[in-house]
Amino acid sequence: MRLYLVSSEPIFKSAIRLIFDSGRLPCTPETTIFSKGTRTTKEVAYVTAGRLIQQYQQFCLSKGIDFIRIQSVRPHDDTTLFCSAGMQQYKPLFSDPSHSGTVANSQACLRMGDLDEIGDGTHLLHFTMLGLFSFREMTVGNAIDFWLEFLGTLGLVPDHVTIHPDRLGEWTPLYGGRVPIMPDPECMWSDGSISGYCTEFYKDGVEIGNIVNPLGTCIDVGFGAERLDMIVNGTPQDDALGTLCETVMTIVESGYRPSNKEQGYVLRKLLRRIHKMGGTLDHPFFKEEVERQKRLRAKYLRLRERHSEMSPDWWFDTHGIDLFDISESMEE
Repeated sequence: MRLYLVSSEPIFKSAIRLIFDSGRLPCTPETTIFSKGTRTTKEVAYVTAGRLIQQYQQFCLSKGIDFIRIQSVRPHDDTTLFCSAGMQQYKPLFSDPSHSGTVANSQACLRMGDLDEIGDGTHLLHFTMLGLFSFREMTVGNAIDFWLEFLGTLGLVPDHVTIHPDRLGEWTPLYGGRVPIMPDPECMWSDGSISGYCTEFYKDGVEIGNIVNPLGTCIDVGFGAERLDMIVNGTPQDDALGTLCETVMTIVESGYRPSNKEQGYVLRKLLRRIHKMGGTLDHPFFKEEVERQKRLRAKYLRLRERHSEMSPDWWFDTHGIDLFDISESMEE
């Protein structure tokens, strides 16, 4: 797991170095590499996004709040295949009444539930969450002041915020008339064991972040760095193919390899989808998966009449053949 504590080196420089060290390039049917001394659009995007994360880090430090940066999407517990939220590693602290304190982070996240929505300009599949977590120390009012002040440093004023009707009377005064407020009965959050009311921030019709009040005593804040970057800096979001390729590289750089189980299986499926969409990726795993699919398709064609009555589970467990992938490849 790559984990970065506060450093004097600007994060955006590290982001550019990461691009060249990892060989990460934009993923399109035809990748264009500019001459030495110029930057691709993707590299420029990494610089601006890195600056925003750096601004958030410096803002937190100016408030005396410790900051940690995590670029790996490896989960912090076994409840998810990948880290899906910045609060995941802190769940034990929310429910520990003896613990108090406040910490901030930027956490790489991956949510496979967004897979069918990528390319719409708001769903990114993998993203960086800017988080603020306080355990029996900050109040909801403190958190609202914190985030309105930070967004102000970016020149961003939310168009409106939403509050659950059950907290409308109590929380509306905390905004002090600075932002229009709308009631929303969906402003609840729960991970199954920890839950709380929340207030959500919107800009240009897009939710940019929220403040959750877990257990009524804690603070859990998450703002999407890429969504903020899109609004503040005008950085365009990847299309579906570019998003898939960036997600694959994030999974690979988090230490996973293609396999038939868990994270490795997700990686394999994404590689397969890139190929199906006509994209390519300059990485050995992509080339290996393309060849693997060719071999599996040939094997299936050779065996299908002999085992026509067998179930999809049998094909997968016995031969590693995913009939869904095979049927798709047969249509190509």
